[in-house]
Amino acid sequence: MGAGLALAVGTGLTLMGTAGTAQAADVNVAKNAGFESGLTNWSCSGGSGAAVSSPVHSGASALKATPAGQDNAKCSQSVAVKPNSTYSLSAWVQGSYVYLGASGTGTTDVSTWTPGGSSWTKLTTSFTTGANTTSVTVYTHGWYGQAAYYADDVNVFGPDGGGGTDPDPVVPPVPAAPTVGAVTSSSVALSWGAVSGATGYNVYRDGARVQSVSGTSATVTGLSADTSYQFQVTATNTAGESAKSAAVTGRTGPTGGNPGNPAVPKHALTGYWQNFNNGATVQKLRDVQSQYDIIAVSFADSTTTPGQIVFNLDPAVGYASVADFKADVAAKKAAGKSVIISVGGEKGNVTINSDASATAFANSAYALMQEYGFSGVDIDLEHGINSTYLTKALRQLSQKAGSSLVLTMAPQTIDMQNTGTEYFKTALAVKDILTVVNMQYYNSGSMLGCDGKVYSQGSVDFLTALACIQLEGGLDASQVGLGVPASTRGAGSGYVDPSIVKNALDCLARGTNCGSFKPSKTYPGLRGAMTWSTNWDATAGNAWSNAVGPHVHNLP
Repeated sequence: MGAGLALAVGTGLTLMGTAGTAQAADVNVAKNAGFESGLTNWSCSGGSGAAVSSPVHSGASALKATPAGQDNAKCSQSVAVKPNSTYSLSAWVQGSYVYLGASGTGTTDVSTWTPGGSSWTKLTTSFTTGANTTSVTVYTHGWYGQAAYYADDVNVFGPDGGGGTDPDPVVPPVPAAPTVGAVTSSSVALSWGAVSGATGYNVYRDGARVQSVSGTSATVTGLSADTSYQFQVTATNTAGESAKSAAVTGRTGPTGGNPGNPAVPKHALTGYWQNFNNGATVQKLRDVQSQYDIIAVSFADSTTTPGQIVFNLDPAVGYASVADFKADVAAKKAAGKSVIISVGGEKGNVTINSDASATAFANSAYALMQEYGFSGVDIDLEHGINSTYLTKALRQLSQKAGSSLVLTMAPQTIDMQNTGTEYFKTALAVKDILTVVNMQYYNSGSMLGCDGKVYSQGSVDFLTALACIQLEGGLDASQVGLGVPASTRGAGSGYVDPSIVKNALDCLARGTNCGSFKPSKTYPGLRGAMTWSTNWDATAGNAWSNAVGPHVHNLP
């Protein structure tokens, strides 16, 4: 029995085939089954599909298809089959309510589905072709009203119907030597030409691999100032890795590539600038209202390296070039404003949960400061943080950036209910380098104030009683700000009229204009207020910054 099994495996025999008997050389008749060539051979309804680099089950790409309205995001392919033959159909899927099926079989069409989840699940079924069937449509789709789903590694295994199968990959050829781009005192940007058949690339520094990327560019960070390095790249796919390219020399710049961070004023207004178009007024940085002292560029992007961040300027905001954006950063700084890079947001997720990811964050954040002139970072991680390693990351960044680093945070209300939460622990652990915590007093349910009473969002009491937790929990008054939406469209809930924000500021700083809650003492050093976003503020005619800005700047 064991010898017979070994023979069957070794000769490629299978029990799935014509009339259910063993057939040699059964193949996967689906083409571009892993979406490594984008959507080639596939058709998706209503333009609902796209090839993405993350998440993937294997290789470098997977299908992402998004249902919308009456479209269930059906993606299909016609495969060549043999009549009177049996085929196994399988795919790896991720997401809610994902379907896999086959139609036009000439016998009984089949489908299977899974309610899905956040991890990859394998769907499997089989079908038998009719006496005259030479092609079958295989498909995936999601469900109406559900979020996007993902699919990868589609397998239609059975006799070759004449269309063949995707050829086995071969090791890609050697890339040309990379080209050195922008350099800072701690980073070197590289780019190179695409290689046919490659699904990824490895970057080598002085002979040691330092990065793996799916595209044709990378920025190597964590380098010493004014130092020369040798860089090479290789091309990879499932068949293996090419030889290294010819080497190119890149030299980092001298120390001091980001001088002159302006000081944050005693009382400051913070605004988030949107690096995307979501229906709010589109702004360039030069258009940001003059009342804002700290401008948080939203947002940095994560990479496949845990903790590492990059910044991708969205064409939707209208800049002709990255250089134009950098010039705007410099101009704002020259006007005394702090321009910082925000990390996180509602949809952003940067994982910092190890020493390696902490270092990756610090190195990449500092590289962005050097490249774009950012004065610091804003931590707006809304999907959970690890205080131990985030603290390490911020400490390392502070050591690189020096005393002029601007460090802000924008936790949700639940994150600052007591000093035992991960966010509050982080704020206290970096208190000596922390500029301000602008908690988001919106998109929140009712919360406890420092007096133990429950307060609902949208009132003076909600702002003052929750701020009191931070003020009495160990933060300095200069490290506390009130974060609110700039307009009713700026958040799902929690918008308050600027007059309420001004009353809350007066209550905390002066002891006047309080609601039913009145703090036991005043905090004249209160830093100020924050809003999401400068764009929504502009949409509403700058009503928020025109009202709250002067009030903040005139606090005692």
